[in-house]
Amino acid sequence: MSVTIKDVAKKANVAPSTVSRVMSDSPSISEKTKRKVRKVMEEMGYHLNLNARTLVQKSTQTIGIVMKNSTSQSLLNPVFPEVLSGISAFCHKQGYSMLLTTGETEEDIFVDTVKMVQGKRVDGIIVLYSKKDDKVVPFLMTSGIPFAVIGKPVYESNKMMYVDNDNVQAAKDATEYVIKRGHQRIGFIGGDIRFEVTEARLNGYKEAVRDGNLEINEDYIKNFPYDRDLGSRAINELLNLAEPPTAIVVTDDLNALIILLALKERNIKVPDDISIVSFNNTIISSLSTPPLTSVDIQTFQLGYESARCLLEQIKEPETIKKSIIIPAIIVERESCKVYDMKKPQIN
Repeated sequence: MSVTIKDVAKKANVAPSTVSRVMSDSPSISEKTKRKVRKVMEEMGYHLNLNARTLVQKSTQTIGIVMKNSTSQSLLNPVFPEVLSGISAFCHKQGYSMLLTTGETEEDIFVDTVKMVQGKRVDGIIVLYSKKDDKVVPFLMTSGIPFAVIGKPVYESNKMMYVDNDNVQAAKDATEYVIKRGHQRIGFIGGDIRFEVTEARLNGYKEAVRDGNLEINEDYIKNFPYDRDLGSRAINELLNLAEPPTAIVVTDDLNALIILLALKERNIKVPDDISIVSFNNTIISSLSTPPLTSVDIQTFQLGYESARCLLEQIKEPETIKKSIIIPAIIVERESCKVYDMKKPQIN
């Protein structure tokens, strides 16, 4: 005769409901009780029937992932595979799978999300971005499905769980790092301004410039989605100014790589002629020429904690909505140096 939950509960001297909560790794059960119950399960040879559990609980054991852009475009940026790796690591521990949106446009991605929810294909959803004029998050807020966001929400943050860095402070730190090295003309190159992270990092840059008693020059500020032609145009506009910047804060390693290539085409050396500090500390930053000083936002941990938050909601629906802020640190490499005031201007 097969071993049942009641058999395990009786031998472990706990209620059957406690055994069920141990199997779902509920945070309401102490680690001591979990170890005791798991030991009894192992001794009795009890194995969870996942198919039966899914039917009983009406659970898919799957979470949905809403991509920032189309899957092909998102995976070009090393940040997203690293975030997905963090999500996957936690999901694997809990016996969950992942389902990604595959749409090529914003509308396609929204439709994919609606299908996931209304088709009951997933138990919860992680949104890998936060931006203005978004249809996905407002839909999720009214759908009743558990969800978490990576990025500070632009909507009512007290009604959702999110994981993020303090991007204002991180950009302020990066800009102050440049200022402390004697640079006073500092450019800023950000991404798509619709995304909250771009606006937050721009605000941090401006705070640092003001605190350094420097003037905010709007001509030094460029924002554009990932695009090589737009990057080359931004660099040309900056370098053609009467007083071009001596350093640039770039909010993404991928855009920083575009900037390096554009500078190389103009025979401008980094950091001898111009310094660069980047963001995300992806593999690009260590393999570029020169290696980039970059702000490490700990992308794996962002993914891992977002999955933890989501599964807490799935397993304990009354969990209080919370935010988790992951610290960011500057990783120094070779792309930023002390400014030499005697050095001739770029031309």
